[in-house]
Amino acid sequence: MKEFSITPDPKAAALSEVLDGIDQNGQSVSLPVVVEKPLTLFLNGQEIVTMMTIGDYPDYLALGYLLNQNMLRSDDQVTGIDFDDDLGVVVVRTDRETDFEDKLKKKTQTSGCAQGTVFGDVMEKFEGISLDPDATLKTSWIYGLSRKINQQPSLYLEAGAIHGCVLCEEDRPLIYMEDVGRHNAIDKIAGYMWRHGLSSVGKIFYTTGRLTSEMVIKTAQMQIPIVISRSGFTAWGVELARQVNMTLIGRAKGKRFVCLSGAERLIFDIDPASVPEESSKHQRKAAQ
Repeated sequence: MKEFSITPDPKAAALSEVLDGIDQNGQSVSLPVVVEKPLTLFLNGQEIVTMMTIGDYPDYLALGYLLNQNMLRSDDQVTGIDFDDDLGVVVVRTDRETDFEDKLKKKTQTSGCAQGTVFGDVMEKFEGISLDPDATLKTSWIYGLSRKINQQPSLYLEAGAIHGCVLCEEDRPLIYMEDVGRHNAIDKIAGYMWRHGLSSVGKIFYTTGRLTSEMVIKTAQMQIPIVISRSGFTAWGVELARQVNMTLIGRAKGKRFVCLSGAERLIFDIDPASVPEESSKHQRKAAQ
């Protein structure tokens, strides 16, 4: 695949709106603000969840969510995806009959900034995951990915208050998704990979958000062994990454990064002193 086969469109009218206010000096300001709206997901005839989302790629979001909740199997035949923007509803239809009434009774509200939800037996499936032990990560790829992604036009840079997730291969960013919750952005990527038959072999996952338990679980279920984040870690996220031998890189900004899991995959092929510091523009946006 070429670099950035899918990229954010920060100018898309439906994803943000310009609002007026005043700044700290009492001066009038106008700035873009990210839009969020509810999207209710149905699997066949059963209501599954209502998600807060920016509203783009509802088909990929729906598929990825169902896959990461183990409600959609890799061998399932999806017979249709119906989306009604006015009603805020997306319906995924399969040729297999589904009933997740018992599973929906057991749910965990995650630490996602838009309050993601994990249902049922996700942790039971997680315990059986084994990630590719032969995957490697050159440090030059970390710096290259950070530079390319941070310079790509996005809502993240334009308006803040949003997270970006990027599927990568070596130092090439491939699929860049955004949403108000990082769990939504990763689900969009999972849905895209499933629908287009894109293999996880050799892939790297990059995110602007925190490396929480939910992010580790979902990435591991996607069979991606390496995760890079601009942000920090949670202790449980690191514990789970170590459990499945995932390489977890956090605080990747400028020439700096920290690895708390899977360091044996790292290949130090570049001197950090040769890497330029990040521009102040990207530093300001990253703090929002």
